[in-house]
Amino acid sequence: RPTFNIARLVVIGFAIVVAIPYIPGSGSGAFKGMSLFVGVLVSLGSGSAMANAISGVIMIYMRPFEIGDRVQIGQTVGDVVDRNLLTTKIRTPKNERVTIPNTSILSGQIINFTSKRRTKELILHTSLTLGYDVPWRQIHELLISAAKSTENILEDPEPFVLQRALHDFYVEYELNAYTGGGAPNSAFDLTR
Repeated sequence: RPTFNIARLVVIGFAIVVAIPYIPGSGSGAFKGMSLFVGVLVSLGSGSAMANAISGVIMIYMRPFEIGDRVQIGQTVGDVVDRNLLTTKIRTPKNERVTIPNTSILSGQIINFTSKRRTKELILHTSLTLGYDVPWRQIHELLISAAKSTENILEDPEPFVLQRALHDFYVEYELNAYTGGGAPNSAFDLTR
């Protein structure tokens, strides 16, 4: 359908260009001046709109997300509720509607958390900090066993721990585990 719409727009534009010389009065100076004035206004005023439209067409063919997907675009995280040639609308978890121009989306990074075409397991993660007095091997073992005992966490591939940062008085650890089903939003809770 997007290809049909683009082809239709090109055919209509070509038809208008071919038909202009046959409009009565099209050879007059007033008509030429008016068409030049309209052309200058359109070219000056529609630079960002054309950039957004071209970005929208590119995104239609890239398909980085669909309506209903949970995405992060820049610093905004939420569900995609609408997408058109110029903008994409996202509803955040606080029920705010954020409108993002397509050029910003195309020039930035898109993280899709709930792609409907996902063929692999989703990795859930959580981080915590512990002091240097606790042996790191023991921390790794405890975190991995906690992940394995959590409902909906897969044992193959096995959970893993990353040491994200070494601060002055503590180490920041990140526990990563794969989930294959159930409720991924509530499947991973280290607080219990």
